Amino acid sequence: MKHLTYILLLLAGIIVSGCDKSRFFPMASGRPYEVLVVMDSVEWNAPHGRALFDVLDTDVPMLPQSERSFRISQTEKKDFDRVLNIFRNIIIVNIDSTQFTQTRMKFTRNKYAMDQIVLNINSPSKEEFRQFCIKNQQDIVDFLTKMEMNRLVNELKKSHSKVTGQLAKEIFDCEVNAPTELHSYKKNTDFLWTSNNTPTGLLSIVMYSFPYEGPHVFNKQYLTAKRDSAMKANLPGEKPGMYMKTDTLCTVVKPIAVHGKYAMEMRGLWYMENDCMGGPYVSHHRVDTENNRVVVIEGFVYAPEKMKRGLIRRLEGSLYTLKLPEEQFFMEITPGIEEEKEDTTACS
Repeated sequence: MKHLTYILLLLAGIIVSGCDKSRFFPMASGRPYEVLVVMDSVEWNAPHGRALFDVLDTDVPMLPQSERSFRISQTEKKDFDRVLNIFRNIIIVNIDSTQFTQTRMKFTRNKYAMDQIVLNINSPSKEEFRQFCIKNQQDIVDFLTKMEMNRLVNELKKSHSKVTGQLAKEIFDCEVNAPTELHSYKKNTDFLWTSNNTPTGLLSIVMYSFPYEGPHVFNKQYLTAKRDSAMKANLPGEKPGMYMKTDTLCTVVKPIAVHGKYAMEMRGLWYMENDCMGGPYVSHHRVDTENNRVVVIEGFVYAPEKMKRGLIRRLEGSLYTLKLPEEQFFMEITPGIEEEKEDTTACS
């Protein structure tokens, strides 16, 4: 009887453990924006495989020099073992006309490791897969980027600049989690600039606001004029006549969702008038309905001797942490691709 009881307790422990992966799963490995493609080499080097490679090999938009969106690795399906299956971002390609009638993609969280994303792309034919990659290029890039942004946002929740957070609350009654190294600041009645205060690799977060006059304010010309006005007044250069400006030819705007609400993203390049400084920036413009204003939060980089992809993305993650006065909870950045939920009936 004791022996039977022991077996039942052991089985119960296994079931409970199976419901809580964090108790025995390893953490995902790899650096941010690394992607492992599981696809046999013959297919990877064929036209349909090259189509997926071309998707992942695109440049990060609006940087002063070419920098790839992702670090790409590839492995044969037979070599996809317990060493490789703990990669943080995995794309598994399955092409089989006997199993699939159309090309679809779904993702799974924490399939082989914690904090992992596995994207499955299933297709009935090589040509349909190739066409699917071409047609859905931006969706795939956006999905992987958003998942990395969510990871960064979660990291910033745990460790962030208390100086920036306190000033954002004091000036704008908002909450924001900025990188810990942003400790220097300049503030005015309706303006905040925090930075790491280094001559190279300068990271900065800027906040300002203006009255909300209606949906017509969300256009490139209007928002650029507001940006230039705020920067000229608050961030002058070392000498008279020097001030920050927006490179309007290298700026794009697009609507996005932040915390489930409408926002406008502006992304591009800035330069210092009458000086040789410049770099990339990205900003979010959001409506604070309680105070009838537009709150702007921006990250910009000055790093002439460094690659800027990681720097600007680190600041961009901070933008998604901004909580307006009426917001109580943070919502994950929506992935834009269907999630395949695991069967948890055994855990209920």
